[in-house]
Amino acid sequence: MAANEPGQPALVDHAAAWTRNLAIPSSALAIGAHPDDVEFGCGATLAKWAAAGCTIHHVVLTDGSKGTWDATADTAALALRREDEQREAARRLGGGDVSFLRQVDGELEHNATLVGELARIIRLTRPDVILAHDPWKRYRLHPDHRNAGLLACDAVVAARDPHFYKSHQLASHRPTALLLWEADAPDHCEEVDDFVDTKLHALHAHESQFESTMKATDDAQIDAFDQRVRERLRSLGTQVAMTSAEVFKLISDL
Repeated sequence: MAANEPGQPALVDHAAAWTRNLAIPSSALAIGAHPDDVEFGCGATLAKWAAAGCTIHHVVLTDGSKGTWDATADTAALALRREDEQREAARRLGGGDVSFLRQVDGELEHNATLVGELARIIRLTRPDVILAHDPWKRYRLHPDHRNAGLLACDAVVAARDPHFYKSHQLASHRPTALLLWEADAPDHCEEVDDFVDTKLHALHAHESQFESTMKATDDAQIDAFDQRVRERLRSLGTQVAMTSAEVFKLISDL
């Protein structure tokens, strides 16, 4: 997998020692830099959990307004369209609310204000598991992905400790696990055999991204994109004795 390709990695190391299949959480919060990042990174896992009764919450940090190769595009209209696409993608994964922080695409900053806003959302939604970008992925060019991961990790610390952001007037909350996708050193896998189609169905909601992200401008190219995703998850599954898998860096000592 190229360093700047979204979603799941191509190769894994020492998979025999990995942890597998968390207990189904009662609630989970997925934090993505852009509309579609969550679906690429953990869509099948969220669909599996939602089908088992987990409440899913989504946060999208930027407005996605630069998600097109068209230099003449109306970026304000694109941002609104991408919010609609994200809501539909969340519905296809099994429901769940979506919070939009509407930072400018490509200009996401790692700062205390946004850490506080994410900590507030964590304290309100009280998820058992948080899923986010791995900010330490080597050679990741897009600054929004790096900063989204840092914001999520910092917000976990801020949300769990009662003396951070006391102005929230909300009880602190400590999740049981943090799963980071796009990791260079994954050590946890989730079996998703029955939910690859759901992941793809959710990705298909992001029609504005077919050309720029999925490299697809017609049905044949969409089919080829689907095949690439299926093959990636099958390849990962083979390495961990599963049919299909999504893999993550698991941090459980929170």
